[in-house]
Amino acid sequence: MAVTTFAAIDIGSYNVSMEIFEVTKKNGLVSLTSLRQRLELGRDAYSQRRITLESLNELTSVLADFGRVMKEYKVSQYRACAKSAFREARNSLMVREHIRKKTGIEIEILSNSEQRFLSYKSIASKGEDFQRMIEKGTAILDVGGGSIQISLFDKDTLLTTQNLLLGSLRISERLASFAHETVHQDELMDQMIRKDILNFKRMYLKDRDIDTLILVGDYFTNLIFQNRSDLNKMESREEFLKWYAHIVTLTPQEAAQELEVGSEVANTVLPIAVLYRRLIEVLGAKAVWLPGIQLTDGIAYDFALREKYIRSPHDFEKDILMAARHIMKRYAGNKPHTEALITAALEIFGAVKKNNVLTSRDRLLLQVACYLHDCGKYISMVNVGDCSFGIIMSTEIIGLSDTEREIIANVVRYNTQPFRYYQEARSLTGLGEKDYLRVGQLTAILKMANGLDQSYLQKIRKIKATRKDDVLLLDVTAGEDYTLEKGLFRENVEFFADMFDLKPELRIRKMI
Repeated sequence: MAVTTFAAIDIGSYNVSMEIFEVTKKNGLVSLTSLRQRLELGRDAYSQRRITLESLNELTSVLADFGRVMKEYKVSQYRACAKSAFREARNSLMVREHIRKKTGIEIEILSNSEQRFLSYKSIASKGEDFQRMIEKGTAILDVGGGSIQISLFDKDTLLTTQNLLLGSLRISERLASFAHETVHQDELMDQMIRKDILNFKRMYLKDRDIDTLILVGDYFTNLIFQNRSDLNKMESREEFLKWYAHIVTLTPQEAAQELEVGSEVANTVLPIAVLYRRLIEVLGAKAVWLPGIQLTDGIAYDFALREKYIRSPHDFEKDILMAARHIMKRYAGNKPHTEALITAALEIFGAVKKNNVLTSRDRLLLQVACYLHDCGKYISMVNVGDCSFGIIMSTEIIGLSDTEREIIANVVRYNTQPFRYYQEARSLTGLGEKDYLRVGQLTAILKMANGLDQSYLQKIRKIKATRKDDVLLLDVTAGEDYTLEKGLFRENVEFFADMFDLKPELRIRKMI
C-alpha cells in the first residue's frame, strides 16, 4: 500500500500551526501530530503594513523547528500557506525569501478566495455531515484576524460568497485607542460592524432563510466554545445567546481563566463573540455547527484530492460555476445566449486543447469567462470591455486564484476590444508569458464562439468542431438563416489562426 506523509502549515494572523498526515488510498487522511505556536503577525501587518524584524526572526525559528519535525516524520511533501497578514505586509517578498534561505521552506501566499476555498474544503472533509447541512439554507462564517467570509448555500448550491474586513484582530486594533472610554465594549464593537453586516443582508440574503450557521476559522473558534473535546458540536441559537450573555460580562483576565487560555487569546474573545452574535441575529440562524476543523485540514484534503488518494462526494468546480452564474444574473446577463456560448466554446476547446498550453483547469476558466462575458453592459453599453474587466477584478469567486481571476478578466475584456499582445501589455499586467498566452488562446475561443451567436437568436441546433492538420472545421447545423453569423465569422479567423496555428473554416448545414 502506497503511503505518503504530508505536512500542512498554516501561517495565520495569531499563530503558526503544522499538522502532519499519513495519506493512503485505503484510509484517506490520518493525522499523526499537530503543532501550534502563538505569533501575532497580524498585529504588525494590519497597523504598520509590514512584518517586523522581531516577528520575522520568531517566525523563522518556528518554521525551522517545524522543518526538524518534518524530517523526524519523514515528510515527503508539504504545503506552507500564509494568509491575510502576509497579503497586507508590504515586505512579504523579502520575508518569504529570508525564510526560504534560512529554513528551506517555500511559503505560498494565498489569495483570499484561495484561503476561504481551503477552509471550505476543510468542512467538506466532514463528508456526509457537510453534504446534509448544505441541502437546506446554510451560511458558512469563516472568521480570521483580518476579515470574515460569509458564504451562502441552498439546495447544495453556493449562492454567493463575500469578504468583509471585520476580522477579530482588525476590530481590536481599530478600537484600541478609545475602547477604554466605555464599559460597554461589546456595544461599541457591535456599532462598528453593524452597518456592513446589514448591508450584506440587504444585498445578498434578501428573503432567504438560514437554518444553520457553520462557524470556522482559526483555532479560537473551538477554544471560545470550549469545543476541544467535542470536535463536531451543534448548538441551538438559544444556547449560543446564553453563552454570549455570560461571556460579555467577563474581563479579559476572567475570560482567560475560565477558558484556560493566555491573556492574548482572551483579548480576541469579545470581538469574535460580537461578530457571531450579530450574524446569528441578522441571518436568523436557528442552529450553529462547529465542525472542529482548521485550515490544515483543508490543505491536506486538497492535496489528497489532487493526488487522487481520495474522492469527494462534493463537486467543487460546480460551486465555482454556480458562483459565476449568480454574478451573471446580478449583472443582467442573457441566459439563453450564454448557454449557447458555453456549448460552442467548450466544443471548440475540446478540439484545440491538444498540443497547446491549455489544461483542464482552463476549461473551467473558459466557462467562467462565458458566464461573465458581457457583465460590463450593466454599467456601459459602449465601454463593455473595461467595465467587465473592472467588475471581474473587483468580484471574488471562491476557489479561483488572483492569477486565474486576472486571466478571466482579460479574456472578457478582449472579447470586445482589440487584443493587446504580450509585448504591448506586459507593463500593464502581472501575468507572465505563459499565463498571457493562455489569455490569448482563451480569448480566441471566446471570440469565435460568441460570433457564432452574434444575433443572440440561438440559431445553432448542433455544432461539431473537428481538427485536421492545420484546419479547424466548425460543422454547424442552423435552424434559421445564418447569413449574419457567416459574414461576421471572418472577423475572428485571423486572430484565431494566430493563437493556434489553425485556420477555422465554417460549414453550414440547414435543417430540413
